[in-house]
Amino acid sequence: MTNVLVISAHPNSDSFNHGVLDEAVSELQSLGHEIQIRDLYSLQFDPVMTFEDLANSKEGTARGDVLAEQELVLWADTLLIIYPLWWAGLPALLKGYIDRVFSYGFAYSMDDNGLHKLLTGKKALLVTTMGNSESHYRQVGMFEALQKTIDEGIFDFVGIQVLEHRYFESVPTVDDTTRGNMLENVKEMIRTHIASS
Repeated sequence: MTNVLVISAHPNSDSFNHGVLDEAVSELQSLGHEIQIRDLYSLQFDPVMTFEDLANSKEGTARGDVLAEQELVLWADTLLIIYPLWWAGLPALLKGYIDRVFSYGFAYSMDDNGLHKLLTGKKALLVTTMGNSESHYRQVGMFEALQKTIDEGIFDFVGIQVLEHRYFESVPTVDDTTRGNMLENVKEMIRTHIASS
C-alpha cells in the first residue's frame, strides 16, 4: 500500500480536469492505497507568500496552514498533481502552494556544500490538461521548457522523482471518446507507477 497525496488545482468542479481527479481517486481506492486529497480551491488555500512565511522558513518553522500541508507531504510516498496549463505554467494557486509549502528548511536547504534536497525518496506523477495541441507546444519548444521549469526546476530541485508527466491536449475541442481515452490513460499511468497493495 502506498500513501498518495493528490493535489488538485482547478476552480470548476464540473471541468474535465476534475474528471481526471475523480477517475484518479477511484483508481487509487480500487488498488487499496491510502489517499489524502487537497483540492486547493475547495480548501481556499492562501497562495500568497508573506514576509512572515519567509522569516519562518529561515528559522525552520511554518504557520499552521503551511505546517499542515508539509505534514501531508512528509506522509506521502507519491504526490499526484493534477492541474490545467495556464499561460504556459502552473495556475497561480498551485504555484503559491509550492512557494509556501516547499519552503527553505523543509523541501531544500543550502550550505557551503551546496544544495540539499530534503524530499529525496518521494515520487510524483503529474497530469496537465491544456487547451492547445501537443503539436503546437512541441513546435514552439514548450514541452522542453515545462520540463525544465516544473519537473526539474521544482520537483527534482527538492529531490522528488517525477515518474511521469502526462499532458492531455486540446481538451475543450476534442470529442467525448477522446476524453474517455484520456481518463483510461490516467488509470493506466497509476497502475503502471503505483503498485497495488
